Amino acid sequence: MNIFERIEKIDRRIIFLLVAIAVLLPLIFKVRMEIPISEPVKKAFVSVDTLSSGTYILISVDYDPASMPELQPMYKTLLMQCFEKGLKPVMIVQWPLGLPLSIKAMSEMAVEYNRIASKEGKDTVVYGVDYCNIGYRPGGVAQIVGIGKEIRDYFESDYKGTPLDSLPMMKDIHNYDNFALLFCLEAGSMGEMYVQYANARFGIKIIFGMTAVSAPDAYPYLQSGQIIGLLGGLQGAAEYETLMKKPGFATMGMTAQSWVHVLIVLFILLGNIGYFIGRKKRRS
Repeated sequence: MNIFERIEKIDRRIIFLLVAIAVLLPLIFKVRMEIPISEPVKKAFVSVDTLSSGTYILISVDYDPASMPELQPMYKTLLMQCFEKGLKPVMIVQWPLGLPLSIKAMSEMAVEYNRIASKEGKDTVVYGVDYCNIGYRPGGVAQIVGIGKEIRDYFESDYKGTPLDSLPMMKDIHNYDNFALLFCLEAGSMGEMYVQYANARFGIKIIFGMTAVSAPDAYPYLQSGQIIGLLGGLQGAAEYETLMKKPGFATMGMTAQSWVHVLIVLFILLGNIGYFIGRKKRRS
């Protein structure tokens, strides 16, 4: 029995083991591969990076744990970019299960930025002064339209229950006119609602960060100018990390994903070669 015939009959547990090794090695040893930057991601990054210090940006965190591996790295990198640029991010949540994820990432990135800022002698960020999270409220389309008039009609307080007027950064914030852009992190259809109502009716600029399976549906909005940037899946998150020069989970994940893809293609090739060799022998 030659090597190809052995591979054709290989125990599936060995395949599972090799796939696990291909995933774990780049994550454990932090192996990085070159990440090419696409134009939609570059547009998104530049749109945020060119905002002046003190500018407000609204971030809608609309995903759950199932989509966390793709969208959480985008969110974390965006927050770090906001803190470094002196922007004032305001988080809003349209999915109930997205609230704990938004709070966790917000707290982690604030601590991480403050640690770096303290070492470099820069100003640290303070909740309620430099960033805040006004939490989740039901409402859907009605809420999106309502925020265009007065945000306090739906969000009287933040996720802690603190009245918005008690947060220094929110005293003069009332509607979309007070935000330079809206960054939507989407695992569902809320992004389309933002485009149809927040952008079309109130003219706020929108950037999408979406799961890989949803991103293709957003390209018509990008081509028409209804959104000004697009991050798609783990690849988009890795590109954003690369532009920030802060490789993280998405960058490592792309390496692991690429290794597994190569391994699977190799198994397919060797399996087919073994199959055709075996079939030829059986015929003879």
